[in-house]
Amino acid sequence: MDSSVPKHLQSQIEALKVLVVDDDHFMRKVVRTMLSAIGVRTVFEASDGLAGLQAIRDNSPDLVIVDWEMPKVDGPQFVRIIRSPGAFPMPDIPIIILTGHGDRWRVIEAARVGVHEYLLKPVSTKALLDRVVSVLTKPRAMVSMEGYYGPEPRRLVIISTKPELDKHDDVVMLN
Repeated sequence: MDSSVPKHLQSQIEALKVLVVDDDHFMRKVVRTMLSAIGVRTVFEASDGLAGLQAIRDNSPDLVIVDWEMPKVDGPQFVRIIRSPGAFPMPDIPIIILTGHGDRWRVIEAARVGVHEYLLKPVSTKALLDRVVSVLTKPRAMVSMEGYYGPEPRRLVIISTKPELDKHDDVVMLN
């Protein structure tokens, strides 16, 4: 087990059942290896969004890590389907998007569809651990408001250190 795992969370992390949904077999293997390194013992895999939805129904994971771009059902569509109380059996499951795309609009869209955390590829084991710990130690209540169902939104803070910057050059922080 990785020594950077907080001692008080070791048993919680060991007990986690995590589903990794990514169309790239190598990336699924990398994420599985990182999860194993931090102590996660049970990891399920799915090669696309449709298989991921079925894997949630079949395995009841505690956490889902999903890619943005996949065939059939992409990451945002996948999250929208899950965040449908009454239509999907586990609408409250924590979801982390893991993608190679860091565009500002994607980060905002991910929050808008109801993800808990957003990670960029290539990802380090420490960054993944930090997001897993965040999901475990800072749970957000699930809310339903104006067509949105998902974790209570964080405050969106736009920081611009230079007033002459175009609004697309601002830094986005989620608190």
